[in-house]
Amino acid sequence: MLKAKVLAIVGPTAVGKSALSLALAQKLNGEIISGDSLQVYRHLDIGTAKVTAAEQALVPHYLIDICAVSEAYSAYDFKVAAQELIKTITARGHLPIIVGGTGMYLASLLKDFNLGGAGPIAPDRSRQATIRADLAAAWTRQGAQALWQRLAEVDPLAAATIPANNRQRVLRALEVIELTGQLFSAQPQRPEPYDAFVLGLTCARPLLYQRIDQRVTEMVTAGLPAEAAWLFQQVGPEAQAAKGIGYREWPPYLRQEASLDATVQQIQTDSRHYAKRQMTYFRHQFATHWYDLLAQPVRDRQMLDHDLDLWLND
Repeated sequence: MLKAKVLAIVGPTAVGKSALSLALAQKLNGEIISGDSLQVYRHLDIGTAKVTAAEQALVPHYLIDICAVSEAYSAYDFKVAAQELIKTITARGHLPIIVGGTGMYLASLLKDFNLGGAGPIAPDRSRQATIRADLAAAWTRQGAQALWQRLAEVDPLAAATIPANNRQRVLRALEVIELTGQLFSAQPQRPEPYDAFVLGLTCARPLLYQRIDQRVTEMVTAGLPAEAAWLFQQVGPEAQAAKGIGYREWPPYLRQEASLDATVQQIQTDSRHYAKRQMTYFRHQFATHWYDLLAQPVRDRQMLDHDLDLWLND
């Protein structure tokens, strides 16, 4: 049985993924599934660089504005929803296009990670929520090094690949171990379920950082401070929605403990660091086809179209 074709558009923030996805979706009869962990939240529009209503009207978009900011949304939730959408979109004869920079979301889907489930059976969500809350509380009480050391004692192979200060990955590894009774490093490798083409956008780092800084400045001008203030009126800083870059930096400013300029600079710094991590992740986790549509727009777009044509007709 032929695997469904799935196009994934990845790359660091501010490199032009949304614009390219709209152009390719219209050209290839595609439908777009957001792979961004923050665009699922309603009302968080500016800080997530969410596509506009007019842009969403051009082609179908999914997994945008589906959660309240008080809700948690995981890679498992994304995987289940995206799998169903791929079936539906493919059945219509259209091309599913995953767009976003959240690497774990894409990996969970394209590599069919177990994520704590047992085959097709979902994990005990109540128990999972309890474990997750306990681990988050332990991180707050004991600190990053203590939780990483706990992981190193039970699963040294996993700890060797996860930095001690990477809260999300350390807690996720401990959660899977406690939930499944299996080492995180020993999670079964499954056959990749889709015929996926991973298209990566890149550019020279100085230009990327310039674009990131400019985007943050434009977000602030467009009303990001008010959007962040609204968010923190709804939820506390431990809510998942409040931990995203572009939002987590605002509480000191809102408490009048930091200036606007300092807050903007912190968002720019965090965004640049995140972009660097994104590039590393996509280079190491996927057989990514890279294109620079900023420095070489004509040549690389021709290469991109040629490569996609070969893949689609294979």
